[in-house]
Amino acid sequence: MAQILTITLNPTVDLSTSAASVTPGPKLRCSTPEADPGGGGINVSRAIRFLGGESTAFTAVGGDTGALLLRLLAEEGVRFTAFSVSGGATRQSMAITDQSTGEQYRFVMPGPYWNHDMVDESLNAIASAATVGGIVVLSGSQPPGVPIDYTARLSRRLSAHGIQLFVDTSGAPLHELVKHPANPYVLRMDDVEAEDLAGRALPTRADTADFAQTLVERGVAENVIVARGSDGSTLANATGRWHASRAIDPADVVSAVGAGDSFVGAFSMALTRGDTFQEALCFGTAAASAAVLTAGTQLCSAQDVARLLPGCVLVEV
Repeated sequence: MAQILTITLNPTVDLSTSAASVTPGPKLRCSTPEADPGGGGINVSRAIRFLGGESTAFTAVGGDTGALLLRLLAEEGVRFTAFSVSGGATRQSMAITDQSTGEQYRFVMPGPYWNHDMVDESLNAIASAATVGGIVVLSGSQPPGVPIDYTARLSRRLSAHGIQLFVDTSGAPLHELVKHPANPYVLRMDDVEAEDLAGRALPTRADTADFAQTLVERGVAENVIVARGSDGSTLANATGRWHASRAIDPADVVSAVGAGDSFVGAFSMALTRGDTFQEALCFGTAAASAAVLTAGTQLCSAQDVARLLPGCVLVEV
């Protein structure tokens, strides 16, 4: 099985708690907080671990919060490679649930600042940590100071060494990658990001597939995946277009947090064990569906994925 290296440039220690009500002014007495390791690539590695697979989480860390992050990863049995940064401590984020309404308030910090030397050193470190013939998953936000063409630079560096890059990004880095294609192996985005890039609504699966196919034809990525929320995910490459879906009772949905990371983890894991793209698309869709059945920042479980996978519907678009 080819090895998976996940990359998290801007990790976080996720704190989650609740209060009787969330209102401005008075002190809010909160429940005992729970701490989880967080950040796109880290959550992908955690999902792979929950599904019985293995990966290595390459994560930038700094200060006491960084040390806590590594301890939390070790407690979950996630293998990691730490990249030390000097621009400040690893960030924290906080999710507070209002017990009276069930609404959740999420506060996310920016993370430490990266200088040019740290950017170059990280590219070298990732290339050294990656395995030829393996998959590198770059997921999550970029810290302050990291240039928007970082993804393209990493893609070219890894491609020269025969290493496949799976990119799950958004915002300015995604726009830069589309504007100046670097042709990573897989590019994933959600429907809101896809419509933003397209400059138009993509109401149907065919609309989504058409847009994804244009990105493939332009060399933006070899394989493009667009998540369509509760409708599932669409994949396009040079050989075809497919959509995978799994019906979930809306009453069973607890939280959409973690669905994307669960999809990426399952999809990558499926590819490394030799599944076809269509099989990987279904496995990823089942994992995303499983994630919405869990509360807070929890990810998919192997039991739920095994239960949901047979009901995945794959169609050509």
